[in-house]
Amino acid sequence: MVAPGTPSRSHTVPMGRSVTRHVYDVRDTPPGIHRALPSPFLTFVVTVDAPLRMVLPDGGRGDFRACLAGLHDTPGTIVHPGHQRGIQVSVHPLAARALFGLPAAALAGHSLEAAAVIGRIGEELCDRVDAGATWSTRLAALDDVLARLRRTHDDGRRAGDEVRYAWARVHDGGSVRDVAGEVGWSPDHLSRRFTAEFGVRPSVAGRMARFHRTRHEIARRAGLGRLDLAGVAADHGYADQAHLAREFRALAGCSATRWVAEEVHGGLVGSVQDAGDARPSPLTA
Repeated sequence: MVAPGTPSRSHTVPMGRSVTRHVYDVRDTPPGIHRALPSPFLTFVVTVDAPLRMVLPDGGRGDFRACLAGLHDTPGTIVHPGHQRGIQVSVHPLAARALFGLPAAALAGHSLEAAAVIGRIGEELCDRVDAGATWSTRLAALDDVLARLRRTHDDGRRAGDEVRYAWARVHDGGSVRDVAGEVGWSPDHLSRRFTAEFGVRPSVAGRMARFHRTRHEIARRAGLGRLDLAGVAADHGYADQAHLAREFRALAGCSATRWVAEEVHGGLVGSVQDAGDARPSPLTA
């Protein structure tokens, strides 16, 4: 986890057209929890030194050397000891087949040890990143493994053009009815095909994408000391501030003001699963 403004190293680096990478190295932060909020991207976290500890749905805790998380519309919980570092990769859902050999739907709602999905190369990645003496070395190891994964699955099946188009339109706010008409399908058929590929309905994907943009804008304005939730609601297509408040609580598990107080001002925004507003694009192959 990394927090802008704390003694840390942070940057987001585009890699190809399918992922963005984010180094996090947070220190001197009181131990606590970080909300892993819904996002329109898959999240791949490779840790350095200590594992990533998450609270599991059954209330237990799981430790991950490299955590691969699918799309989810409820917040997860990351437990941090106050000093944690590693690399986060935000993966476009349409790149899941090319990188991991399966559709994003297979990962939806799950947080898994990467080796359980990609095999021994996942263990190799953890060892190389953990042993790296510099961030450049660790990022080079990540790039090498991702390139090898893509070569492995290069001839695999890809999502249909209609589904790929639908993701882009829904992500940018298109309604299910409009998008279905644009691709020549019924709304029900679009929903079935979309869910089979991504693991969430198109309406849910659109909701998560808007929330992702909105929370980054809330964090930006809060960091500047001029948070205006009514203005954010108007700018991002919510009916009013009350509508934004309901959506934020439903997707984050807390109010926007509490999230700002605990995670923006508390130095956790910018951390694991919060790599900024970079948008990976789908693989063209």
